[in-house]
Amino acid sequence: MRWIASRWSTNPYYALVIAVIACGGIPKGYDEGGYSASVSLPSFKSDYNLIEHLGGDDTELANRKANITSFNVLGAALGALIVLDLNDRLGRLVAWRLGCIVWAMGTLIQIFASGIYGLLLFSRIWGGLGAGALTVTAPMYLAEIAPVRTRGLVVGIYMVVLLAVLAMGFFINYGARIHMAATRAQYRLVQAVPLIPVGIAFGLSYLCSETPRYLVSKQLHQEGLEALARLRGRAIDDPDIIKEFAAIDARERERATDLASGSHWTIFKETQTDPNYRQRFWLLIAMQTIAQWTGGNGITYYVTTIFQYAGVTGDASSLVSSGAYGIVKLIFTMAFTWGLIDLFGRRRCTLVGLSLQLCAHIYTAIYMGLRPGSADNKNASNAAIASVFIYAVGWSIGLCTVPYLYGTEIFPTRIRNVSYAISMALHWLFQFAVVRVTPNMFVSLDVWGAYLFWALICFSGLIILGIWMPETKGVPIERMGDLFDGPWYLRWRAKPREWDVASSTDMAENVESKEGHILKSGVSVS
Repeated sequence: MRWIASRWSTNPYYALVIAVIACGGIPKGYDEGGYSASVSLPSFKSDYNLIEHLGGDDTELANRKANITSFNVLGAALGALIVLDLNDRLGRLVAWRLGCIVWAMGTLIQIFASGIYGLLLFSRIWGGLGAGALTVTAPMYLAEIAPVRTRGLVVGIYMVVLLAVLAMGFFINYGARIHMAATRAQYRLVQAVPLIPVGIAFGLSYLCSETPRYLVSKQLHQEGLEALARLRGRAIDDPDIIKEFAAIDARERERATDLASGSHWTIFKETQTDPNYRQRFWLLIAMQTIAQWTGGNGITYYVTTIFQYAGVTGDASSLVSSGAYGIVKLIFTMAFTWGLIDLFGRRRCTLVGLSLQLCAHIYTAIYMGLRPGSADNKNASNAAIASVFIYAVGWSIGLCTVPYLYGTEIFPTRIRNVSYAISMALHWLFQFAVVRVTPNMFVSLDVWGAYLFWALICFSGLIILGIWMPETKGVPIERMGDLFDGPWYLRWRAKPREWDVASSTDMAENVESKEGHILKSGVSVS
């Protein structure tokens, strides 16, 4: 931590680039916090016919609310797939800017839809395209500009920005609910807020350079070397810059060789025909499936309503509680990405997180089934409110982040892009499904049934991942295959060995020996 703080203090340009690109998390974070809460504002409910009426159709109301909330996630699923090709064709920085523009266009249409339900749904999908693209491009850009030893920390800043904006969104809604009249201006202001920081970041992005890795992949070696030197705040002939650039050049040439030998379909077939690759692929798919169906994003999108079910009275109090929920997620995600993940390991964090989620779901299901919101049951209501926060802790230290990390480290270079892209597409599609059906589950299953369903998924996840998931902490990517040799049901016994550390050192020395290739590739360092 001291190293990166010192580096930023001497090179503000590097800090600026990280801050600008990390703002790519704002659209997604604000949608989960600010926008999802604005759907409950009186002005929005009145404009889009979301007000409950005595004797009204609860299912129709749930469907309408679910569509408005979830269609952004559907667009994000498509955007995440589309941008995978744009990242290579246009570059990370151009794709990032394009994602901002598409999202801003959708947001502006959404703000001024003025009660037109169909136009609102279109704008939600369109804005989601940009938001989903940014969730792929921003972390990729940050990973490519960060030094190896601080890559997790730098990429984690993206999640910190996302969750900070998520929490802030609830408090913005609280302020609008208390201090503004219930007119269109109320929800329009709330929904327009993220345009300001994203617009500023978009303007500042023209001070940023393309990533050195992308420039090298396009044979722009001189530009890549200059971009790396600027990011590190050093001269292009600095020995450390030469050494790091040599490593980037070597990795990119290896990647180009791997990808040139087969199409995406050929590579996918390879993941299914090779037993070792197949185990890794389906483990990641299982993790993404379990992560979404434990209720994670369903609870986040509808947490304001959930707090009311748990006994919080009044829209304002519910919004404050929702903001506190976002802060808890932020704090524990920071603790996870900046400490726990490397101290306790991926496997232990995942299982502890699932256990906390399971306990929270079981209690909430019992509470909702017996006396939800009963005035004479204050202690039980307080415990139900506490269980929402316990769930947030479990989600943050476990399956909220582990699948992202697992997907980038368990595959070799040749199959990583295809495998990770498929897993992320499934992630978004499942998130859309969960966000879409959660209001209907609350209606048709009397709330408690939804929690029972999520609890069963958590229990299944503990068994499946407890048996199938090996610990990858400290294992070099090149040695991941050793963890997946043999029967799948023995994965829980696989542990990192001493050769992992030695292997990492040897690999670093081999990369350093390629330093002289830079001069041969035609790059001047004078």
